Amino acid sequence: MRRVLVGLVIVASAAVGCAPEEQAASPGATGSPASEACAKESLPLKNPGRLTVGTGNPAYPPWWEGGETDEHPEWELNDPYLLQGFEGAVVGALAEELGFGLDEIEFVPVPFNKSFAPGPKDFDFVLQQISYKDKRAEAVDFSDSYYDVNQALVSVEGSPIAGATTVEDLKDATLGAPIGTTSLDYIEQTIQPNVEPRVYDDLTGAIQDLKSGAIDGIVVDLPTAFFITAVQIKNGVIVGQFPSVGQQEYFALAFEKGSGLVECVNQALDRLKADGTLAAIQQEWLADKASAPVIEV
Repeated sequence: MRRVLVGLVIVASAAVGCAPEEQAASPGATGSPASEACAKESLPLKNPGRLTVGTGNPAYPPWWEGGETDEHPEWELNDPYLLQGFEGAVVGALAEELGFGLDEIEFVPVPFNKSFAPGPKDFDFVLQQISYKDKRAEAVDFSDSYYDVNQALVSVEGSPIAGATTVEDLKDATLGAPIGTTSLDYIEQTIQPNVEPRVYDDLTGAIQDLKSGAIDGIVVDLPTAFFITAVQIKNGVIVGQFPSVGQQEYFALAFEKGSGLVECVNQALDRLKADGTLAAIQQEWLADKASAPVIEV
């Protein structure tokens, strides 16, 4: 997989302006080869010789692609073992960088809120669009950024907020987002509508309520907004994306607190950023899902 991805670097370099935010190098990154402690046989793994990766089930596009398979019928929407979609390709590239063959990766389903809950984990790391937050970092360890992200607003054609250009235009809107997400935080802390937001266990409930008119809009990350409007809601529209307030929001891998794997994964991420592989993955899977008007805050 890495060989295929590296072949995309030239394309990614020409089109990197399509990305929502340039991937910043990790603080202190040296680009040096993996240390002896990061050799495959030295890694502190849950299952010796295998990289155990957690993600959500269903595995949603555009983060995971390829569809369901007979080989792994327990996975809904997309089989993560196919290593397709943005996060699927990131896992494949990281695994190879850490010395694992693609047949040495095992996936386990992890509910979103369990990803950053305190306590022992049955995975080496989990990724499912988990934004770094200081509060979450009290319970788990996080990697450096593998994707800088903005929140976005999805509505439907003809909605009173479909033409909104500022947060002030959303003050009387009924908005929704899944529980425990930075999308819900953005509604409550930045948009601050006069109407109490609707909170859902997952996106499915929010999408159904938007279709029925029970809510005016859903706040989600920008690439997911593109998928919702292209596939899940026929008359859906992306009203716009919101600028980050304060520190740039980013997705990170989460680890059990005190994991000795974090530094090795960060070194691998540094190398994937430095040689253009991560930019190529982003170009392949997210380039057409990264542009939308900005809603002023």
